[in-house]
Amino acid sequence: MKDTSYYIIFYSLFFVGMTVFGLLINSILLRFVKTLGTKNQEGATVRWSAQTKPAIGGLSFFIIFLSSLCICLFFYDYQDVISEPQIPGLLLSAGLGFLMGLTDDAYNTRPILKFSIQLLCGAILVITGSSIQIFESQWINYILTIFWVVGIMNSINMLDNMDGIAASVASFILATPLVSMIASHNYADVNFMLMVGILGSLIAFLFHNWNPSKMFMGDTGSQFLGVILAYIGINYCWNVGDNPTPSQGWYSLAALLTIFILPISDTITVTINRLRRGQSPFVGGKDHTTHHLSYRGFSDSQVAKLFVIISALSVLLYTLFLIHIEPADYLMIGAYLFYFLAVFLILFALTEINKRRGIKDH
Repeated sequence: MKDTSYYIIFYSLFFVGMTVFGLLINSILLRFVKTLGTKNQEGATVRWSAQTKPAIGGLSFFIIFLSSLCICLFFYDYQDVISEPQIPGLLLSAGLGFLMGLTDDAYNTRPILKFSIQLLCGAILVITGSSIQIFESQWINYILTIFWVVGIMNSINMLDNMDGIAASVASFILATPLVSMIASHNYADVNFMLMVGILGSLIAFLFHNWNPSKMFMGDTGSQFLGVILAYIGINYCWNVGDNPTPSQGWYSLAALLTIFILPISDTITVTINRLRRGQSPFVGGKDHTTHHLSYRGFSDSQVAKLFVIISALSVLLYTLFLIHIEPADYLMIGAYLFYFLAVFLILFALTEINKRRGIKDH
């Protein structure tokens, strides 16, 4: 049994190594790839940035994910990695999301095909044992899991609307399993290594994506990250606790909304406003909460910093949640739900104020 200091040193070196590897991949791609995902040229994609930039960030995410998985096979016993179906299922689902996003960046796939692949990604996670376990009926759990996966894949895609936003928010969500496993001293976990590796790839991507950016992650990145973050939500928010039951529903919901506060708030806000205008929620537009902050005078960099602050606060609150709050502590659970509601209402109210002032957001 290796001691804690060994894991701290190993994972620190691993994180630095994956970050440097990500910087190298992105630098090479920026030098040689000039057109992949640059759909602004055809007007096919509504982007906040007026400049055409390659949507290649997702390539490094997936390469580092695969590299981390290969290192796991050497660091851990081979049977420990493949004996449980969750990791192979994550690989298959994330790989499918990546390929679908890559195809969409290159060829603009039809929405029905994209939706079908997202359903399949959710179904793969269910079949391989990564499903929400809240209700007594497994069919309800399975349907909720697929709905969750599809929702988060679209939510991250929608949040990728301004420099540094989606990658920053995803970085802090990725910190969730790390916090959970550190708190339980569970360092010898395949998920730990995978999440450290992906986190390194996001930090490397932000080096080129922070305003003013040189690249976007594109659907290649957002669809891959959507699967990864949905997987995190299932295992470290929905199923938080030793024995998730329906009586712990509010407990799980509080954990979930705390960590996914920004993607969920933005998606709900955009969906409500577009439906009120008679538009499809899945059509691009400049009506996200990030855009409305910009309409109020915030620079793109300031908007990203604000989202970083909210995300960092959410991780801190989640850490305190794990350590101090029990499923029966309804008062504190209510406080966490109020935190989500307050942030959501502030962001939603901002869009209402802008509309009353005659600011067109579409």
